[in-house]
Amino acid sequence: MRARIYRPSKSATQSGVGRSRDWVLEFSPDRPRRIDPLMGWTSSDDMNSQVRLHFETREAAEAYARERGLEFLVLRPRERRQNIRPGGYGENFATNRRGPWTH
Repeated sequence: MRARIYRPSKSATQSGVGRSRDWVLEFSPDRPRRIDPLMGWTSSDDMNSQVRLHFETREAAEAYARERGLEFLVLRPRERRQNIRPGGYGENFATNRRGPWTH
């Protein structure tokens, strides 16, 4: 059985980085998904494709996979550059602004 180990990226709908610090071990599907002829939904009878295990470190995820004899692939995360403004959020309401605040 093949698995991949990765650290999920931050959600596109949120500005925070919550739930993106843990490492995830996810199994690759054994068979492709099929389309249900009645409803048109895609489905699979592969239960392992629904399993996602969370670990605090990459090493812990790799150790788990080695213990169980799983073939795994580690996807390294791309670190994002921090966007820290000098004044932060309070800069929006500063009294010493150079120009009018427009939106």
